[in-house]
Amino acid sequence: MKKTDLVKNLEKKIKGKMQAAGVPGRFGEGAAQLPDRREQRKLDQAAGLVPFAVKLHGDLVKQLQALAEAGDGNLSALVDGLLRAGLSSQPASAEAAPQPVAVKKAPAKKVPAKKAAAKAAR
Repeated sequence: MKKTDLVKNLEKKIKGKMQAAGVPGRFGEGAAQLPDRREQRKLDQAAGLVPFAVKLHGDLVKQLQALAEAGDGNLSALVDGLLRAGLSSQPASAEAAPQPVAVKKAPAKKVPAKKAAAKAAR
């Protein structure tokens, strides 16, 4: 074997050892403490928590995030508290009959003038 081939083989051997070695502890300290997503989902289900996605305006989201940062940093707990406070302050009659939500209808398609005239002539 040539000297360059020996050096290439040594390089491959060193790279293989580096890839096989795990991540040093100082880089993965916090990662070992948190449960993975599946475990976290099971913990949430056991606590009675249900994922609930809503769409909000950007300025409202920024206000909620600022309030959460000013508090304990838990956005879910903040929204939970705000919703409970808001729902408990409503009168009993409002809970029984929810207000109807206005739904925008899609605009009607415009028919070209030639087709409209042909339909009217029939």
